[in-house]
Amino acid sequence: MSEAVYERIKKNLEILNMKNTLLILDNYLEKAIHDKTNIVEILDYLLAEEAKTKKNRAVENQIKMSGFPYRKTLEQFDFDFQPSISKEQIMELATMRFVENKENVVFLGTPGVGKTHLAVSLGMIAAQHRYSTYYINCHNLITQLNKAHYENRLQERLKNYAKYKVLIIDEIGYLPMDMQGANLFFQLIAKRYEKNTTIFTSNKAFSSWNEVFSDITIASAILDRILHHCQVISIKGESYRLKERKEMMSNTNTIVNTLFEAGS
Repeated sequence: MSEAVYERIKKNLEILNMKNTLLILDNYLEKAIHDKTNIVEILDYLLAEEAKTKKNRAVENQIKMSGFPYRKTLEQFDFDFQPSISKEQIMELATMRFVENKENVVFLGTPGVGKTHLAVSLGMIAAQHRYSTYYINCHNLITQLNKAHYENRLQERLKNYAKYKVLIIDEIGYLPMDMQGANLFFQLIAKRYEKNTTIFTSNKAFSSWNEVFSDITIASAILDRILHHCQVISIKGESYRLKERKEMMSNTNTIVNTLFEAGS
């Protein structure tokens, strides 16, 4: 291959924005020529690598735009520590069939039991499957909707939150919500009803949601739409944060005792 042809290939790769192929071309072609690889196999390899890189880049961009507070995976979740959770049910959710079926998921439990971890993990998988995904804390959501309402942009903001294939609303019930906030929340749930999937986390049992939303009628209307097509996962167990705190204190005590013994 002449140098002019090779430079033209590299220039065209730049024009086509095939960055990965441009990166691996030199070493791969040298090996392919040495191994007498035919042209079809060369093209197959280069195009497959380029497609894989573009897919990985797209997934990474999707995850970045999803607003996750941190990155957590199901592999990092300690199912042994929370035996009340059915691992089989969680792994079934990981197939994303519930997203295709436009079902909701609600994680209930006291603070620290892993609700947000599981919600974020499923959101990460959804993003990897190229579903438009977005995470938002409930208090921040209501703040944004209230702001849009006062700026006369409510319908625009509701449309924005309604468009996501998977919307994660975290920490329902941690902070009180007034009647206007409850009404705005209901409008969003109504817009997403039977159209897209929403994942919720809450530290409040459903029987207490009338207190969360300041009105039993609104709470009932919200729950009716959420639970119509929904999987509810109630987590009964100890807090991971308390567990980590206890382990840290235990390790600290061990170190202190060791130092005292060494000094005596």
